[in-house]
Amino acid sequence: MVTKWRPETWRGMPIKQVPDYPDTAALSSVETTLRNFPPLVFAGEARRLKAGLGAVAEGNAFLLQGGDCAESFAEFHPNNIRDTFRVLLQMAVVLTYGAACPVVKVSRMAGQFAKPRTADAETQNGVTLPAYRGDIVNGMDFDPASRTPDPQRMLRAYSQAAATLNLLRAFAQGGYADLHRVHSWNQGFVASSPAGARYQEMADRLSETLDFMAAVGLTSETTPQIRETDFYTSHEALLLPYEEALTRIDSTSGDWYDCSAHMLWVGDRTRQPDGAHVEFVRGVKNPIGLKCGPTLEPGELLRLIETLNPENEPGRLTLIARMGADKVEAKLPPLIRAVAREGRKVVWCCDPMHGNTIISSIGYKTRQVDRILAEVRGFFAVHEAEGSYAGGVHFEMTGQDVTECIGGAQAITESSLSDRYHTHCDPRLNASQALELAFLIAEALKKKRTGEVSRRAVAAF
Repeated sequence: MVTKWRPETWRGMPIKQVPDYPDTAALSSVETTLRNFPPLVFAGEARRLKAGLGAVAEGNAFLLQGGDCAESFAEFHPNNIRDTFRVLLQMAVVLTYGAACPVVKVSRMAGQFAKPRTADAETQNGVTLPAYRGDIVNGMDFDPASRTPDPQRMLRAYSQAAATLNLLRAFAQGGYADLHRVHSWNQGFVASSPAGARYQEMADRLSETLDFMAAVGLTSETTPQIRETDFYTSHEALLLPYEEALTRIDSTSGDWYDCSAHMLWVGDRTRQPDGAHVEFVRGVKNPIGLKCGPTLEPGELLRLIETLNPENEPGRLTLIARMGADKVEAKLPPLIRAVAREGRKVVWCCDPMHGNTIISSIGYKTRQVDRILAEVRGFFAVHEAEGSYAGGVHFEMTGQDVTECIGGAQAITESSLSDRYHTHCDPRLNASQALELAFLIAEALKKKRTGEVSRRAVAAF
């Protein structure tokens, strides 16, 4: 029998990746404060996202999900928010051209502060301290004061998330996302990169199309879809005291929604079917993501799907595969077959980042662009072979000119990693590398689309 759900029922379940707060009274006080704060997002917005993801599940749209690996307090600046938003717009335009279908845009922003860790503690020069778990929990500096989990950080994270959301809404609805600005999005170091030059050519074609549309009366003033865009937020539902405190009953439906973000996901380290994180997300009505790593077996996946989406609602559940370039073609097919056999409606999304992390010879955690590209290609090839729909991609990226991932058209080398290595946790694609991947995916989508059109034409003949 399934336990009747409440926002706090996770507290009775086994839990992993939880910080050890030394002052439980302070933690309780912060939770009470957060419960009285306004919601960051609204249930109606989450329902619109679910509808968009439902179209992805049916093969009629494509999901683009991307943003920072872990947002930080130190790098909080409107320019950084703008630059990441701008690159996601560029990627979405490229993908729309390739797929000829709507692109659902979901960011890893306004809440992606907590990070799972391989070990609970870190040792340097014989000193052992708690691991850094993201700015919402503790600080990066390796000293006892910084590494001690501090619940007050949740209040700062909430404030930063609210400000970030305010700016994202302004960008999405206030004219910055107008397709007539497609050229102005291609600025800075991206414009001079190979991907930027390719984007410029595509932007020229789009401008010609917009000129034609204006001639027949379809302008930014008459057609809001040209001027505005829907843009959503997401993060890993890892720090459950924070998530519970921002979970509210929707007054129109009577359902519970986690109002910290439009979409939440459960990580590969916390996806235990009887664990606290799965227990929490099963009860909220937001769209939910589930990271699927190479150790996930088909039976366990089906059990998780039954728990998280018992009504088989399209758009409710996104399966985010993060296998690694060398495992995707062996580990992904059994999962796809099991889901198809049971008739489950899910979005299949590729995270080519987390399975391809390495330590460089000079000690930097990094990722090779070639391996990221290889996993994306493998993901699409598997879905093509299985007759299923490769519905989305999930990237860790930034609009900044960082040097954190090796390779790409910019040919970033190990020796240049230290030039602009700014991440607080995992290495991110820079804007040029992210755009480069968008063109690769667009080509795969276009190939699939033109192939299907040809097959339908032959069938009709």
